[in-house]
Amino acid sequence: MQTNEQYAAGLYAADPDLDRVRRGLEEAGMPDISIADGYGRLLTMLVQLAGARDALEIGALGGYSGICLARGLAEGGTLTSLELEASYAEVARRHLEAAGLGARVAYRIGDARRSLAELAGEGRRFDFVLIDADKESYPVYLDWAIKLARPGAIIAGDNTLLRGRVADPERQGPSVLAMREFNQRMATDPRLLSTLLPAYDGLALAVVE
Repeated sequence: MQTNEQYAAGLYAADPDLDRVRRGLEEAGMPDISIADGYGRLLTMLVQLAGARDALEIGALGGYSGICLARGLAEGGTLTSLELEASYAEVARRHLEAAGLGARVAYRIGDARRSLAELAGEGRRFDFVLIDADKESYPVYLDWAIKLARPGAIIAGDNTLLRGRVADPERQGPSVLAMREFNQRMATDPRLLSTLLPAYDGLALAVVE
């Protein structure tokens, strides 16, 4: 019997640009841990609905989420993509260019904490922020996302359930503890209007008030 996610996925035609990313990840020996297809479509919708011109993603991997974000940007909009590994950023860059979106994205290589501090120092502000990088740093990334957000900006965090580990009280690893803190703060921070979607591996969404 199909899962709900499998049923929903079957309603949509194949996406050549995103299929290219999947193949590219395999060819490059990179982990296929991109955002779920359904959430990728949701990102495009939310970016478009927000009228976002300046988007930020923390964690580029192979460019799957970058394509989804860039597709929704307003005319003339740009995506700033932070990636620790230069080789990953190069793969992502190739995929964005192949999708006709290369001109919309600028990559910053290195530790995301340093890049985020640089963006703040430059006075940059964003209409949409996607957090999808090392899980132990999610609470820190949330601090920066709020600081860099314009009023009304959307913050999204992927993999918020960690394949069920977050909901298991027996699991107390550093990534689990960090994600529990992130989820709790997304749910209770008075500056945020939020929800947590439990499909796939979880996606937290918040509007910065």
